[in-house]
Amino acid sequence: MSGTLKKLGACHCGAVAFEAEMPDEVEAHACNCSICRASGMVQVILPLGKFRLLRGEDNLTTYRFNTGVARHTFCSVCGCKPFYFPRSNPDGVSVNVNCMDEAQFTEIRIIPFDGQNWEENAGALAHLSQDL
Repeated sequence: MSGTLKKLGACHCGAVAFEAEMPDEVEAHACNCSICRASGMVQVILPLGKFRLLRGEDNLTTYRFNTGVARHTFCSVCGCKPFYFPRSNPDGVSVNVNCMDEAQFTEIRIIPFDGQNWEENAGALAHLSQDL
């Protein structure tokens, strides 16, 4: 059985760090939209209450595009995107498993997500930020 523990993540330089309450086995989405492809985002969407920024709020910069709802956060020092606040889940946060040590997990299953056709597919992510 997969346990749920606090896992750590950080940008490349370590200026921004977070912890996320996540199971040992996760399904991460590899989105093919323009911003996720360009930033190397492989995401796990969580309820906001399962996320805590540990350091680096002053080092974050935010980028918004299109509707301006999603808040894409980047480290202003190294440029990595360790997490962001997705339009599909305004009550959640999306952490980048590429910014987390894989040894913290027993399994990371990467599932393709068609973000190029976001409007048709975003509903499939809506449940991920619900605290079950």
